[in-house]
Amino acid sequence: MKNHRHLLKLAISVLIGCAALLWMVSGGNGQQGQSSAAVSPASLSAQQSMLQDYRQAEVASISDAEEELYGRRMYMSHKMRPIFRTKFAGYAVTVLLKKQENHEGGAALSGMLAAIDHGGTNDVYVMKVEDGNNIAGMGGIMGAAMAARGFVGAVIDGGARDTAYLKKIQFPVYAKGIVPSTSVNHYVFGGANIQIDCDGVQVSPGDIIAADTDGVVVVPRAKAKEVLKKAEQLDFTEHSMYPFIFKYKSAEEAIKKFGRI
Repeated sequence: MKNHRHLLKLAISVLIGCAALLWMVSGGNGQQGQSSAAVSPASLSAQQSMLQDYRQAEVASISDAEEELYGRRMYMSHKMRPIFRTKFAGYAVTVLLKKQENHEGGAALSGMLAAIDHGGTNDVYVMKVEDGNNIAGMGGIMGAAMAARGFVGAVIDGGARDTAYLKKIQFPVYAKGIVPSTSVNHYVFGGANIQIDCDGVQVSPGDIIAADTDGVVVVPRAKAKEVLKKAEQLDFTEHSMYPFIFKYKSAEEAIKKFGRI
């Protein structure tokens, strides 16, 4: 009997260990585990490769590519500026804050934090703060959480604060301005992973956000491959023009030869 009880305990321990291992491999929760299972390793590798290519492309060329292909403006305005020089590309996690005076404190905004905790590697946090140029949509705490989870950057249609700390941890943030204010008691969470208008550009969850010193551009996920191919062609042509211009000292001749301006 003692041997049987010992074997039973051993079997239970093994089952518990296997269950714990499965939980860790799945990402620790059902949602992450389901996401990992739904995407094949080959697909993940292709997505990562495409993101790396977007990180090499110039934002100006991506913007030109979308305008040439679709006749649409998909870039954000000159008001959207980085807190330090940076370059990144990743997938949009969208968040909306709605202007509404309240007395709920941070509870009214808990959804914007949950959006961070459900995001991760290669994501870009894209937030719309309604009428929020003078309201900080994020600061050091949110930036630290994003950095810890592997986000590559944030784009805030509103203000940002705690910029000294954000610079210290080198977490890239684009915003409409730098302000010391808070959204607490002035805003409520309006939704996450929904389509939003960010500085005049429609952004859907999973769209590619590319940013460099020229600004921020949005690429609809369904058109990402086509836009990237065109942007790379434009980059190659323009970079080929520079030595030609220095050699022949003529922009007109270069444009005639390469057809790019």
